[in-house]
Amino acid sequence: MRSSSAVPHPSRRAVGLTLALISACAFGGSGTAAKPLIEAGLSPLHVVWLRATGAAVILLPVAWRHRAVVRRRPGLLLGFGVFAVAGVQACYFAAISRIPVGVALLIEYLGPLLLLGYVRLVQRRPVSRGSAIGAAVAVTGLVCVVEAWNGMTFDPLGVLFALAAACCQVVYFVLADAGSQGDNPVNPLAVSAYGLLIGAAVLTAVTRPWEADWGRLAGNVTMNGHLIPAVLPAVWMVLVATVLAYLTGVVSVRHLSPPVAGVVANVEAVVATVLAWVLLGEHLGAPQLLGGALVLTGAFAAQLGRSTPEPAPAAPAAPAEAAALHPCA
Repeated sequence: MRSSSAVPHPSRRAVGLTLALISACAFGGSGTAAKPLIEAGLSPLHVVWLRATGAAVILLPVAWRHRAVVRRRPGLLLGFGVFAVAGVQACYFAAISRIPVGVALLIEYLGPLLLLGYVRLVQRRPVSRGSAIGAAVAVTGLVCVVEAWNGMTFDPLGVLFALAAACCQVVYFVLADAGSQGDNPVNPLAVSAYGLLIGAAVLTAVTRPWEADWGRLAGNVTMNGHLIPAVLPAVWMVLVATVLAYLTGVVSVRHLSPPVAGVVANVEAVVATVLAWVLLGEHLGAPQLLGGALVLTGAFAAQLGRSTPEPAPAAPAAPAEAAALHPCA
């Protein structure tokens, strides 16, 4: 993975920005596509299984091409599959089954900020003042999003699921960074493909998909008062919100510095909120909109703070820079 100090050629930068925006927009539609399936009777875990398994099958050729990585870094792939794929998606989908999509994703965006705490407290590495201020702003925004002054108007369990998804994001960033280090780094496409395969295997054991009523996919679901074939959001969720989102996201980091790609990924929260508003009728009030703006501003400031080069000897890239490979939900 390229260093954050590298300055890409303008044409490469334009390609990278385009791919990063496509990835963020694709990821942003996952919750909007999944929620009608959940409301139609499929459990959140079964919807996650459908998403991960469908994408894993499509990416089988990528996994086969990079099969040697299984012998080289089995621990990395296992951790990525369990936490960065199965964990983050299961917790996120469980959250959106109880609270609005936009709120769940905004809470999940505390992941990069929790990572700053990991860097400072666990790795004992310095965190810039800008990052600390950004984290404080984002936490203030979270208070507004959940309207804590009203005793938290949203389902507390849904909020906890969203926070768990944020914690799984931290594991994702750490493992994504670990895969880019060393003399023989792992191709990020291989990490994504095997992560989805392992995540699908774990979800198969946990969710027992053969017990789900998959016949519901042959019927209709309701989206903002309109009936549509259930297979449409299912296909969108697999092909666009997972396969396209992952592939464009990991390729974009080849053209951009990781901090820039991480900042672009913040567009996902905006896209998710707008799509949920338009397609699901999930209208957020002024406090939630203000809080969302603060969360995104804080995340932007924190990532910008981490991207500022510090006068220190050359060292491996910080895990926070792996935010270019956002895993959402």
